[in-house]
Amino acid sequence: MRFPRFIPLLFLAFSAIARAQLDGVSVSSPDFAYGSSIPARFTCDGENVPPTLDITRVPTGTRSFALLVDDRDSPSGSFTHWIVWNIPPGTKRLSAGALPAGVREGTNDFGTKGYSGPAPPSGTHRYYFVIWALDTVLTLPTGASREDFDAAIRGHVKASTEVMGRYAKAGQ
Repeated sequence: MRFPRFIPLLFLAFSAIARAQLDGVSVSSPDFAYGSSIPARFTCDGENVPPTLDITRVPTGTRSFALLVDDRDSPSGSFTHWIVWNIPPGTKRLSAGALPAGVREGTNDFGTKGYSGPAPPSGTHRYYFVIWALDTVLTLPTGASREDFDAAIRGHVKASTEVMGRYAKAGQ
Protein backbone atom coordinates (compact mmCIF):
# COMPACT_ATOMS: atom_id res chain seq x y z
CA MET A 1 0.00 0.00 0.00
CA ARG A 2 1.32 3.40 -0.94
CA PHE A 3 0.62 6.48 1.23
CA PRO A 4 0.03 9.89 -0.31
CA ARG A 5 3.04 12.20 0.03
CA PHE A 6 1.36 14.52 2.53
CA ILE A 7 0.79 11.77 5.16
CA PRO A 8 4.39 11.88 6.50
CA LEU A 9 4.14 15.68 6.66
CA LEU A 10 0.92 15.47 8.67
CA PHE A 11 2.55 12.99 11.03
CA LEU A 12 5.50 15.34 11.56
CA ALA A 13 3.20 18.32 12.14
CA PHE A 14 1.07 16.48 14.72
CA SER A 15 4.20 15.13 16.43
CA ALA A 16 5.53 18.69 16.78
CA ILE A 17 2.22 19.85 18.27
CA ALA A 18 2.19 16.96 20.74
CA ARG A 19 5.79 17.73 21.82
CA ALA A 20 4.91 21.43 22.29
CA GLN A 21 1.96 20.50 24.51
CA LEU A 22 4.08 18.08 26.54
CA ASP A 23 6.75 20.76 26.99
CA GLY A 24 4.21 23.36 28.11
CA VAL A 25 3.36 24.41 31.65
CA SER A 26 0.03 23.75 33.34
CA VAL A 27 -1.72 25.50 36.22
CA SER A 28 -4.92 24.64 38.08
CA SER A 29 -6.51 25.41 41.43
CA PRO A 30 -8.13 22.99 43.86
CA ASP A 31 -10.17 25.97 45.07
CA PHE A 32 -12.09 26.63 41.84
CA ALA A 33 -12.38 25.11 38.37
CA TYR A 34 -11.55 27.04 35.20
CA GLY A 35 -14.40 29.48 34.49
CA SER A 36 -16.24 28.85 37.77
CA SER A 37 -16.82 31.17 40.72
CA ILE A 38 -13.92 32.09 42.96
CA PRO A 39 -14.95 31.45 46.60
CA ALA A 40 -15.42 34.64 48.64
CA ARG A 41 -12.57 33.61 50.98
CA PHE A 42 -10.09 34.60 48.25
CA THR A 43 -11.65 38.02 47.57
CA CYS A 44 -12.02 41.46 49.13
CA ASP A 45 -15.27 40.22 50.68
CA GLY A 46 -13.51 37.41 52.54
CA GLU A 47 -10.04 36.74 53.92
CA ASN A 48 -8.36 38.32 50.86
CA VAL A 49 -5.82 35.49 50.59
CA PRO A 50 -4.71 33.98 47.26
CA PRO A 51 -6.17 30.64 46.23
CA THR A 52 -3.90 27.62 46.00
CA LEU A 53 -2.34 27.09 42.57
CA ASP A 54 -0.86 23.80 41.37
CA ILE A 55 1.88 23.96 38.72
CA THR A 56 2.68 20.93 36.58
CA ARG A 57 4.66 20.11 33.44
CA VAL A 58 7.77 22.26 33.86
CA PRO A 59 9.32 22.97 30.43
CA THR A 60 12.96 21.98 29.94
CA GLY A 61 15.29 24.89 30.67
CA THR A 62 12.88 26.72 33.01
CA ARG A 63 14.88 28.79 35.52
CA SER A 64 11.90 30.41 37.27
CA PHE A 65 8.15 30.99 37.10
CA ALA A 66 6.28 34.28 37.18
CA LEU A 67 2.63 34.83 38.09
CA LEU A 68 0.20 37.61 37.29
CA VAL A 69 -3.41 37.95 38.44
CA ASP A 70 -5.50 40.48 36.57
CA ASP A 71 -9.11 41.51 35.99
CA ARG A 72 -9.60 42.01 32.27
CA ASP A 73 -13.18 43.23 32.74
CA SER A 74 -12.20 46.31 34.73
CA PRO A 75 -13.71 49.57 33.45
CA SER A 76 -10.15 50.95 33.17
CA GLY A 77 -8.85 47.95 31.20
CA SER A 78 -6.66 45.26 32.70
CA PHE A 79 -6.44 45.73 36.47
CA THR A 80 -3.51 44.02 38.21
CA HIS A 81 -4.24 42.19 41.48
CA TRP A 82 -0.94 40.36 42.02
CA ILE A 83 2.53 40.15 40.46
CA VAL A 84 4.97 37.45 41.59
CA TRP A 85 8.32 36.38 40.12
CA ASN A 86 11.37 34.20 40.81
CA ILE A 87 9.21 31.26 41.80
CA PRO A 88 11.62 28.28 41.79
CA PRO A 89 11.06 25.84 38.91
CA GLY A 90 10.65 22.94 41.36
CA THR A 91 7.58 24.60 42.91
CA LYS A 92 4.52 22.39 42.52
CA ARG A 93 2.08 24.32 44.71
CA LEU A 94 1.60 27.95 45.71
CA SER A 95 -0.52 28.02 48.87
CA ALA A 96 -2.27 30.95 50.48
CA GLY A 97 0.29 33.05 52.32
CA ALA A 98 3.14 30.55 51.85
CA LEU A 99 5.38 31.68 49.01
CA PRO A 100 8.76 29.94 48.57
CA ALA A 101 11.92 31.68 49.78
CA GLY A 102 13.41 34.17 47.32
CA VAL A 103 10.11 34.96 45.61
CA ARG A 104 9.46 38.65 44.90
CA GLU A 105 6.14 40.49 44.69
CA GLY A 106 5.33 43.63 42.77
CA THR A 107 2.99 46.54 43.33
CA ASN A 108 -0.59 45.88 42.23
CA ASP A 109 -3.07 48.44 40.90
CA PHE A 110 -4.40 49.04 44.43
CA GLY A 111 -0.96 50.54 45.10
CA THR A 112 0.08 47.79 47.52
CA LYS A 113 2.66 45.03 47.35
CA GLY A 114 1.32 41.50 47.30
CA TYR A 115 -2.09 39.98 46.66
CA SER A 116 -5.34 41.95 46.64
CA GLY A 117 -8.27 39.75 45.77
CA PRO A 118 -11.17 40.26 43.40
CA ALA A 119 -13.19 43.41 44.10
CA PRO A 120 -15.35 44.20 41.07
CA PRO A 121 -17.14 47.56 41.21
CA SER A 122 -20.22 45.96 39.63
CA GLY A 123 -21.27 42.81 37.85
CA THR A 124 -19.31 39.62 37.39
CA HIS A 125 -15.66 39.94 36.38
CA ARG A 126 -13.14 37.38 35.09
CA TYR A 127 -9.86 37.00 36.97
CA TYR A 128 -6.92 35.38 35.19
CA PHE A 129 -4.13 33.65 37.11
CA VAL A 130 -1.35 33.48 34.48
CA ILE A 131 1.83 31.46 34.98
CA TRP A 132 4.91 31.97 32.78
CA ALA A 133 7.84 29.56 32.63
CA LEU A 134 10.93 31.75 32.16
CA ASP A 135 14.43 30.98 30.94
CA THR A 136 15.90 33.39 33.51
CA VAL A 137 15.67 34.61 37.09
CA LEU A 138 14.47 38.23 37.10
CA THR A 139 16.53 41.00 38.71
CA LEU A 140 13.54 43.23 39.47
CA PRO A 141 13.39 44.77 42.94
CA THR A 142 10.53 43.91 45.28
CA GLY A 143 7.61 46.26 44.64
CA ALA A 144 8.31 46.64 40.91
CA SER A 145 5.47 47.92 38.72
CA ARG A 146 3.47 45.96 36.17
CA GLU A 147 5.22 47.86 33.38
CA ASP A 148 8.66 46.91 34.70
CA PHE A 149 7.51 43.29 35.13
CA ASP A 150 6.15 43.11 31.57
CA ALA A 151 9.41 44.51 30.20
CA ALA A 152 11.52 42.10 32.29
CA ILE A 153 9.78 38.92 31.08
CA ARG A 154 9.75 40.00 27.42
CA GLY A 155 11.91 37.60 25.42
CA HIS A 156 12.24 35.14 28.33
CA VAL A 157 8.92 33.24 28.16
CA LYS A 158 9.29 29.53 27.41
CA ALA A 159 5.60 28.71 27.98
CA SER A 160 2.53 30.15 29.67
CA THR A 161 -0.87 29.03 30.85
CA GLU A 162 -3.74 30.36 32.92
CA VAL A 163 -6.69 29.47 35.09
CA MET A 164 -9.64 31.87 35.10
CA GLY A 165 -12.27 32.35 37.78
CA ARG A 166 -15.27 34.63 38.03
CA TYR A 167 -16.44 36.79 40.89
CA ALA A 168 -19.31 39.19 41.67
CA LYS A 169 -19.68 40.92 45.02
CA ALA A 170 -22.38 39.51 47.26
CA GLY A 171 -25.80 40.95 46.43
CA GLN A 172 -24.95 41.78 42.80
